Amino acid sequence: MWCRAIGCIVTLTLSMLVASLTAEAQQAMKVHRTGRLHPGSPTAPDPNLEAFRQGLRDLGYVEGQNLVIAYRYAEGRDERLADLAAELVRLKLDVIVTVASGATRAVQHATRTIPIVMAGGSDPVGDGLVASLARPGGNTTGSSNLTVELPGKRLEILKEAVPQRARIAVLANPAAPGYESAMHNLTVAAQALGLHLHVVELRSPDELDAAFAAMPRAGADALIVVGDPLLLDSLRGRTVDLAAKHRLPAMYSWQELVVAGGLMSYGPSLPDMHRRLAVYVDKILQGAKPADLPVEQPTKFELIINLKTAKALGLTIPPSLLLLADEVIQ
Repeated sequence: MWCRAIGCIVTLTLSMLVASLTAEAQQAMKVHRTGRLHPGSPTAPDPNLEAFRQGLRDLGYVEGQNLVIAYRYAEGRDERLADLAAELVRLKLDVIVTVASGATRAVQHATRTIPIVMAGGSDPVGDGLVASLARPGGNTTGSSNLTVELPGKRLEILKEAVPQRARIAVLANPAAPGYESAMHNLTVAAQALGLHLHVVELRSPDELDAAFAAMPRAGADALIVVGDPLLLDSLRGRTVDLAAKHRLPAMYSWQELVVAGGLMSYGPSLPDMHRRLAVYVDKILQGAKPADLPVEQPTKFELIINLKTAKALGLTIPPSLLLLADEVIQ
């Protein structure tokens, strides 16, 4: 009898242990379902996407194992964002990552419950995406790239690089969130610097050639490109090539365009910003609420100069500016 009782106890204990280990294994192998909505086109390589994936890997999330990411791209057509957002919401994801304010707004209209982590909102409070940076409220948090506050500084650096150029073309998308604020910032800076601005609006990829053709007709002798996902992703190569064709020294918002052959850029590091998004995703997957996670703002800004492009344009970049550069591409 005692042996039988002991045997039963051992069997019961082993069964409980196996059940516990099975439950732990199932918990450890839980697959998290996320989405990513981008207003542009898929590019290869995509340093921002890879930085986001690396950030997730550093936190223990591996695509194809314990993580699934559903990707949606608007291909530069903002009118597609609403439908793509609805598609992602129907997948009943744990969290959705959005790139730029337009994508964030589209997902917000599609859901008030699925957490949203936004990348690079130009002015998330002014655009009505969050209640405040410290206490976002609702289902949205993430990062702001300070797009509307930086154009004036970029214009100042461009004038230092090409002091004899006084008529500056401004290539911008009037439909982009933060457009009015960015243009106000540029106008104030131009007046202080004694520069004349000629705004060239770009609403779709089909308008790029015509936009550049209009610049020399207006007497523009330099260019500043206002940050917009359309110009960063879908039109990156064409924008840089056309600036070179028209021999326009250009200041960009993002270093990716300088790596692609643009003259210079000043702004936060987008790969670092996207890597940080993984931290937000992890916190939300662990149970944190977006409303309680402050929106992060960049604290470091990088000046990148392409000397090869400067030489091709017949420019000599002042040594004082080269000393300030975080990276100089030879």
